Amino acid sequence: MAVQMHALLTSALGELRTHPVERWVRAALRDSTVVSSPRARLVWEPRRIVPLYAVPRTDIAGELVPWVDEGEGGRDADEGRPVLDPSIPFAVHSCPGTVWTISTERGDLPGAAFEPADPDLEGYVVLDWEAFTQWFEEDEPVMSHPHDPFSRIDCLRSRRRVVVSVDGQVLADSTRPTLLLETPLPTRFYLPREDVRMGLLQATETHTICAYKGIASYWSATELGAAGRDIAWSYEEPLHDAVPVRGMVCFFTERVDLTVDGVQRVRPVTPWS
Repeated sequence: MAVQMHALLTSALGELRTHPVERWVRAALRDSTVVSSPRARLVWEPRRIVPLYAVPRTDIAGELVPWVDEGEGGRDADEGRPVLDPSIPFAVHSCPGTVWTISTERGDLPGAAFEPADPDLEGYVVLDWEAFTQWFEEDEPVMSHPHDPFSRIDCLRSRRRVVVSVDGQVLADSTRPTLLLETPLPTRFYLPREDVRMGLLQATETHTICAYKGIASYWSATELGAAGRDIAWSYEEPLHDAVPVRGMVCFFTERVDLTVDGVQRVRPVTPWS
Protein backbone atom coordinates (compact mmCIF):
# COMPACT_ATOMS: atom_id res chain seq x y z
CA MET A 1 0.00 0.00 0.00
CA ALA A 2 1.34 3.42 -0.96
CA VAL A 3 2.39 5.72 1.86
CA GLN A 4 1.26 9.35 1.86
CA MET A 5 4.37 11.53 2.20
CA HIS A 6 2.68 13.92 4.61
CA ALA A 7 1.70 11.02 6.84
CA LEU A 8 5.25 9.67 6.67
CA LEU A 9 6.79 12.99 7.70
CA THR A 10 4.31 13.62 10.50
CA SER A 11 4.53 10.06 11.86
CA ALA A 12 7.73 11.06 13.69
CA LEU A 13 6.24 14.25 15.16
CA GLY A 14 6.38 12.80 18.65
CA GLU A 15 10.09 11.99 18.38
CA LEU A 16 13.22 14.06 18.94
CA ARG A 17 14.46 14.67 15.37
CA THR A 18 17.74 16.04 14.04
CA HIS A 19 19.35 16.76 10.67
CA PRO A 20 22.89 17.97 9.85
CA VAL A 21 23.23 21.06 7.63
CA GLU A 22 26.12 22.22 5.46
CA ARG A 23 25.90 25.85 6.55
CA TRP A 24 28.03 28.21 8.57
CA VAL A 25 25.62 29.36 11.25
CA ARG A 26 26.16 32.52 13.28
CA ALA A 27 24.13 34.35 15.91
CA ALA A 28 24.85 37.87 17.15
CA LEU A 29 23.84 39.76 20.26
CA ARG A 30 23.75 43.35 19.10
CA ASP A 31 27.20 43.86 17.47
CA SER A 32 28.88 40.87 19.11
CA THR A 33 29.02 37.38 17.58
CA VAL A 34 28.11 34.82 20.23
CA VAL A 35 27.64 31.73 18.06
CA SER A 36 29.79 30.73 15.10
CA SER A 37 29.54 27.13 13.93
CA PRO A 38 30.20 25.16 10.73
CA ARG A 39 28.87 22.06 12.52
CA ALA A 40 25.30 23.06 13.28
CA ARG A 41 22.38 20.67 13.29
CA LEU A 42 18.67 21.26 13.00
CA VAL A 43 16.71 19.92 15.95
CA TRP A 44 12.97 19.45 16.35
CA GLU A 45 11.91 18.66 19.90
CA PRO A 46 8.97 16.24 20.14
CA ARG A 47 5.76 17.84 18.80
CA ARG A 48 7.65 20.90 17.52
CA ILE A 49 6.83 21.71 13.91
CA VAL A 50 9.61 24.27 13.41
CA PRO A 51 13.29 23.41 13.95
CA LEU A 52 15.95 25.30 15.85
CA TYR A 53 19.71 25.22 15.54
CA ALA A 54 21.88 23.16 17.83
CA VAL A 55 25.63 23.77 17.92
CA PRO A 56 28.55 22.28 19.83
CA ARG A 57 29.09 23.94 23.18
CA THR A 58 32.61 24.88 22.02
CA ASP A 59 31.15 27.04 19.20
CA ILE A 60 29.56 29.44 21.69
CA ALA A 61 31.53 32.50 22.85
CA GLY A 62 30.21 32.37 26.38
CA GLU A 63 29.91 30.22 29.46
CA LEU A 64 27.01 27.85 30.04
CA VAL A 65 25.82 28.21 33.61
CA PRO A 66 22.87 26.50 35.34
CA TRP A 67 19.54 28.14 34.60
CA VAL A 68 17.44 29.28 37.55
CA ASP A 69 13.76 28.45 36.99
CA GLU A 70 11.72 31.60 37.68
CA GLY A 71 8.40 30.05 36.75
CA GLU A 72 8.31 31.39 33.17
CA GLY A 73 7.61 28.04 31.54
CA GLY A 74 8.90 24.52 31.51
CA ARG A 75 8.74 21.05 30.15
CA ASP A 76 5.23 20.31 31.42
CA ALA A 77 3.66 23.50 30.04
CA ASP A 78 1.18 23.01 27.16
CA GLU A 79 1.46 19.26 27.64
CA GLY A 80 -2.00 18.77 26.17
CA ARG A 81 -1.22 20.30 22.77
CA PRO A 82 -0.85 17.81 19.89
CA VAL A 83 1.71 20.12 18.25
CA LEU A 84 3.92 22.95 19.47
CA ASP A 85 3.76 25.73 16.88
CA PRO A 86 6.13 28.74 16.83
CA SER A 87 3.90 30.64 19.26
CA ILE A 88 4.92 28.23 22.03
CA PRO A 89 8.03 29.71 23.69
CA PHE A 90 11.45 28.10 23.73
CA ALA A 91 11.14 27.61 27.50
CA VAL A 92 8.63 24.81 26.85
CA HIS A 93 10.72 21.66 26.35
CA SER A 94 9.11 18.37 25.39
CA CYS A 95 11.99 15.97 26.02
CA PRO A 96 14.40 15.37 28.91
CA GLY A 97 17.46 17.59 29.08
CA THR A 98 19.28 20.41 30.82
CA VAL A 99 18.53 24.12 30.47
CA TRP A 100 21.47 26.52 30.54
CA THR A 101 21.95 30.27 30.70
CA ILE A 102 24.55 31.65 28.28
CA SER A 103 26.78 34.14 30.07
CA THR A 104 28.49 36.51 27.61
CA GLU A 105 30.46 39.73 27.72
CA ARG A 106 27.30 41.51 26.56
CA GLY A 107 25.19 40.03 29.35
CA ASP A 108 23.39 36.86 30.31
CA LEU A 109 20.89 35.03 28.09
CA PRO A 110 18.70 33.23 30.66
CA GLY A 111 17.59 29.76 29.65
CA ALA A 112 18.75 30.33 26.05
CA ALA A 113 20.41 26.91 25.65
CA PHE A 114 18.88 23.45 26.01
CA GLU A 115 20.96 20.28 26.06
CA PRO A 116 18.78 17.26 25.17
CA ALA A 117 19.55 14.06 27.06
CA ASP A 118 20.20 12.10 23.88
CA PRO A 119 23.47 10.34 22.91
CA ASP A 120 23.17 11.42 19.27
CA LEU A 121 23.27 15.06 20.38
CA GLU A 122 25.99 14.71 22.98
CA GLY A 123 27.96 17.95 23.31
CA TYR A 124 25.29 19.95 21.42
CA VAL A 125 22.92 22.58 22.77
CA VAL A 126 19.75 23.84 21.12
CA LEU A 127 19.56 27.65 21.01
CA ASP A 128 16.68 30.02 21.62
CA TRP A 129 16.22 31.96 18.37
CA GLU A 130 14.62 34.95 20.12
CA ALA A 131 17.54 35.39 22.54
CA PHE A 132 19.76 36.77 19.78
CA THR A 133 19.60 39.98 17.78
CA GLN A 134 20.43 38.52 14.36
CA TRP A 135 21.06 35.12 12.80
CA PHE A 136 23.01 34.28 9.66
CA GLU A 137 23.26 31.23 7.41
CA GLU A 138 26.61 31.82 5.69
CA ASP A 139 26.41 35.61 5.02
CA GLU A 140 22.65 35.70 4.51
CA PRO A 141 20.54 37.11 7.37
CA VAL A 142 17.71 34.80 8.43
CA MET A 143 14.49 35.79 10.18
CA SER A 144 11.92 33.97 12.32
CA HIS A 145 13.53 30.49 12.42
CA PRO A 146 16.03 28.30 10.53
CA HIS A 147 15.20 27.24 7.01
CA ASP A 148 13.75 23.73 7.00
CA PRO A 149 15.22 21.57 4.19
CA PHE A 150 11.97 19.59 4.10
CA SER A 151 9.79 22.67 3.58
CA ARG A 152 9.56 24.99 0.57
CA ILE A 153 7.22 27.36 -1.22
CA ASP A 154 6.13 27.61 -4.87
CA CYS A 155 4.25 30.55 -6.40
CA LEU A 156 2.10 29.63 -9.41
CA ARG A 157 0.15 32.11 -11.51
CA SER A 158 -3.32 30.85 -12.45
CA ARG A 159 -6.44 31.80 -14.41
CA ARG A 160 -8.85 30.01 -12.08
CA ARG A 161 -11.74 32.06 -10.75
CA VAL A 162 -11.44 32.59 -7.00
CA VAL A 163 -14.27 34.09 -4.95
CA VAL A 164 -13.83 34.92 -1.26
CA SER A 165 -16.91 35.58 0.85
CA VAL A 166 -18.20 35.47 4.42
CA ASP A 167 -21.88 34.90 5.18
CA GLY A 168 -22.71 35.71 1.57
CA GLN A 169 -20.78 38.99 1.46
CA VAL A 170 -18.16 38.90 -1.31
CA LEU A 171 -14.75 40.21 -0.27
CA ALA A 172 -12.86 39.34 -3.45
CA ASP A 173 -13.50 37.99 -6.95
CA SER A 174 -10.54 37.29 -9.22
CA THR A 175 -9.46 35.34 -12.28
CA ARG A 176 -5.81 36.32 -11.72
CA PRO A 177 -4.78 34.52 -8.54
CA THR A 178 -1.30 33.41 -7.66
CA LEU A 179 -1.31 30.14 -5.75
CA LEU A 180 1.30 29.87 -3.02
CA LEU A 181 2.01 26.28 -2.04
CA GLU A 182 3.99 25.92 1.17
CA THR A 183 4.84 22.59 2.73
CA PRO A 184 2.78 21.48 4.70
CA LEU A 185 0.25 24.35 4.85
CA PRO A 186 -3.00 24.71 2.87
CA THR A 187 -2.72 26.30 -0.55
CA ARG A 188 -2.97 30.08 -0.23
CA PHE A 189 -4.64 32.19 -2.92
CA TYR A 190 -3.05 35.62 -3.37
CA LEU A 191 -5.21 38.08 -5.28
CA PRO A 192 -4.48 41.43 -6.99
CA ARG A 193 -5.74 44.33 -4.90
CA GLU A 194 -7.85 45.50 -7.85
CA ASP A 195 -9.89 42.31 -7.42
CA VAL A 196 -10.35 42.74 -3.67
CA ARG A 197 -13.00 44.98 -2.10
CA MET A 198 -10.38 46.95 -0.18
CA GLY A 199 -13.07 49.37 1.02
CA LEU A 200 -14.30 46.59 3.31
CA LEU A 201 -10.87 46.10 4.82
CA GLN A 202 -9.00 48.21 7.34
CA ALA A 203 -5.25 48.01 7.92
CA THR A 204 -4.22 46.93 11.42
CA GLU A 205 -0.97 47.18 13.35
CA THR A 206 -0.44 43.39 13.26
CA HIS A 207 2.72 42.05 11.66
CA THR A 208 4.10 38.52 11.49
CA ILE A 209 7.42 37.17 10.24
CA CYS A 210 7.90 34.17 7.97
CA ALA A 211 11.36 32.70 7.38
CA TYR A 212 10.52 32.15 3.70
CA LYS A 213 8.23 35.05 2.79
CA GLY A 214 9.24 37.96 5.02
CA ILE A 215 7.14 40.42 7.05
CA ALA A 216 3.37 40.37 6.58
CA SER A 217 0.97 43.26 7.17
CA TYR A 218 -2.68 42.58 8.03
CA TRP A 219 -6.21 43.86 7.39
CA SER A 220 -9.46 43.33 9.23
CA ALA A 221 -12.94 43.14 7.75
CA THR A 222 -14.49 45.42 10.36
CA GLU A 223 -18.11 44.72 9.37
CA LEU A 224 -17.61 41.07 10.38
CA GLY A 225 -16.74 41.88 13.99
CA ALA A 226 -14.34 39.57 15.82
CA ALA A 227 -14.51 37.00 13.01
CA GLY A 228 -13.01 39.54 10.61
CA ARG A 229 -10.01 40.47 12.79
CA ASP A 230 -6.74 40.20 10.80
CA ILE A 231 -8.52 38.14 8.18
CA ALA A 232 -6.20 39.08 5.32
CA TRP A 233 -2.53 39.89 4.81
CA SER A 234 0.05 40.99 2.27
CA TYR A 235 3.82 41.00 1.82
CA GLU A 236 4.92 44.44 0.70
CA GLU A 237 8.65 43.61 0.55
CA PRO A 238 8.80 39.81 0.34
CA LEU A 239 11.89 37.64 0.44
CA HIS A 240 13.03 36.29 -2.91
CA ASP A 241 10.96 33.07 -2.86
CA ALA A 242 7.74 35.08 -2.44
CA VAL A 243 8.44 37.94 -4.88
CA PRO A 244 5.60 36.78 -7.22
CA VAL A 245 3.00 37.67 -4.53
CA ARG A 246 4.40 41.11 -3.71
CA GLY A 247 1.57 43.45 -2.70
CA MET A 248 -1.17 40.87 -3.35
CA VAL A 249 -3.84 40.10 -0.75
CA CYS A 250 -4.47 36.69 0.80
CA PHE A 251 -7.31 35.61 3.09
CA PHE A 252 -7.31 32.98 5.80
CA THR A 253 -9.23 30.20 4.06
CA GLU A 254 -9.78 28.78 7.56
CA ARG A 255 -12.17 31.68 8.24
CA VAL A 256 -13.77 32.54 4.89
CA ASP A 257 -15.82 30.77 2.23
CA LEU A 258 -13.54 30.06 -0.72
CA THR A 259 -14.91 29.09 -4.11
CA VAL A 260 -12.54 28.01 -6.89
CA ASP A 261 -14.04 27.65 -10.37
CA GLY A 262 -17.49 27.38 -8.84
CA VAL A 263 -16.61 24.68 -6.31
CA GLN A 264 -16.67 25.65 -2.64
CA ARG A 265 -13.72 24.36 -0.66
CA VAL A 266 -13.86 22.90 2.80
CA ARG A 267 -12.29 25.20 5.37
CA PRO A 268 -8.98 23.70 6.49
CA VAL A 269 -8.27 23.18 10.18
CA THR A 270 -5.00 24.76 11.27
CA PRO A 271 -3.69 26.82 14.21
CA TRP A 272 -5.25 29.86 12.47
CA SER A 273 -8.79 28.43 12.36
